[in-house]
Amino acid sequence: MVGGRDYGASQFNRAVDAYRQPGSSFKPYVYTAALLNGFRPNSIVVDGPVCIGNWCPQNYGHSYSGPVTLTQAITHSINVIPVKLSIALGKGNPKIGRAKIIEVARRFGIKAPLPDTPSLPIGADEVTVLEHAVAYATFPNRGKAVTPHAVLEVRTGTGDLVWRYDRDGPKPTQAIPPSIAADMAGMMSHVVSEGTARRAALDGIPTAGKTGTTNAYRDAWFVGYTGNFVCAVWFGNDDYSPTNRMTGGSLPAQTWHDIMVAAHEGVEIKELVGVGMGTKLPTPASATTVAANGAPKVLDIKPGPPPVLTKRGADVLVRVEKLLDEAGKTAGKTSSNEPPNPARPATSSSLALPESFAAAAPDGAAAPLPRKN
Repeated sequence: MVGGRDYGASQFNRAVDAYRQPGSSFKPYVYTAALLNGFRPNSIVVDGPVCIGNWCPQNYGHSYSGPVTLTQAITHSINVIPVKLSIALGKGNPKIGRAKIIEVARRFGIKAPLPDTPSLPIGADEVTVLEHAVAYATFPNRGKAVTPHAVLEVRTGTGDLVWRYDRDGPKPTQAIPPSIAADMAGMMSHVVSEGTARRAALDGIPTAGKTGTTNAYRDAWFVGYTGNFVCAVWFGNDDYSPTNRMTGGSLPAQTWHDIMVAAHEGVEIKELVGVGMGTKLPTPASATTVAANGAPKVLDIKPGPPPVLTKRGADVLVRVEKLLDEAGKTAGKTSSNEPPNPARPATSSSLALPESFAAAAPDGAAAPLPRKN
């Protein structure tokens, strides 16, 4: 767990205590609710204009794709489809549909307030990094929700076992059927292989996840998982000022990738149900040339003992730390066409219903740009 850039400068643990908008990384809960109510990954929904009252969400670029499958919609992070699903789930009543989405999020372990707003399906409500990661663990865990914990066992001073989590701790609960979890993993694997999170792809390791980017680039997320581990990465500023146009598919996905490479060293790779065992990434042309010239090949990682922090792993973590430092410097800057926002208190109340998810209002008032994921 990493709660910030520098513990010496700030002891505030952003992974546990900061409530931030998840943006499109919230959409998997919407799609799960849809699958639980009769939709399939290949179900067709029309990507076109939709309004709830005077709120009309739009996609990035203000364009539409027409009929798309649910898999295509989550892969390319289309905003309109989750909103239309919330209407369909309520049989025309979006409030009822949103209630079903919130129920799914609760089953997964989301404990944040989640106030009912029309923009909830595209990530307007706030969550913490920890509970978002815990909720995503339901997918690779065959639909079973887990309880976050840091203590594995307790022993006496003489070494006698007093308590052990796997024996005495709370048992996982079946939040969704295993088949739905597998379908969701299959859909979310496309986000990594061909969608907004291609930088997160791991060589030979099955991977799935979802990016998220909020209004004015204030929050950038990537939450993903393999058959072995789940990891959530968030970047943003404590005062809610914009980053320098950072999206979830950029530095968050790259950071997630680097952390997971280290985490999987020496670990037997597990199958990700709904995805399989993964595939090798395409070999760069330069690497192909070197191999043809007879250079020694890098040996594949073999199954081994439980993970330990190897020298290579330490090097990767140092690299991640440098990326975090660079992101912090970048995040302090705003884009040239945006005036810097005044500093705001590091609280979540001001973002309960952001202006970010509205298109131009009927009276012609200017609306902010839709977010890109």
